[in-house]
Amino acid sequence: MKLLTFFVLLFASATVLAQKEVPLPHGMVYGQKPDTTAMMSAAKVEAFMGKKTRISTTIEGRVIRVTREKGGWFELDAGAGKVISAHFKNYNINIPADLAGRKVIVEGVAAKQFIADDLQHMAGDTVSGKKQHEVKTDPKRKVTFEVKGLIVDK
Repeated sequence: MKLLTFFVLLFASATVLAQKEVPLPHGMVYGQKPDTTAMMSAAKVEAFMGKKTRISTTIEGRVIRVTREKGGWFELDAGAGKVISAHFKNYNINIPADLAGRKVIVEGVAAKQFIADDLQHMAGDTVSGKKQHEVKTDPKRKVTFEVKGLIVDK
């Protein structure tokens, strides 16, 4: 009986040790492979956007934390205490929690959250053809990023 218990414990401990996670290799791709020809730092994205509310771009930055593995939700460091909240466009992507602290290159659409004048976010033009509302970006709200592809850099 003792011998049987010994073998069961030995098998269980070997199984636990075998499940040790492998570190993420350099160049691991999630989603589509990002185009790195016009890449910029995550700290420069908000300044590059100016008054635009959305741009398509490729950025490089450090992952602060992975908020949800399913769907690829994570936060990027944008420098000066700012954070870029990012998620994959394709919800079927799973990213590991070990991505936190790693440098990544992500391609997708950066968007600023905005507030319309009278909370009518989808309001159109007036009868005269002039724009009825001006987009006011809130500096306290963070930039969001819809990711098409991610590659682990360092």
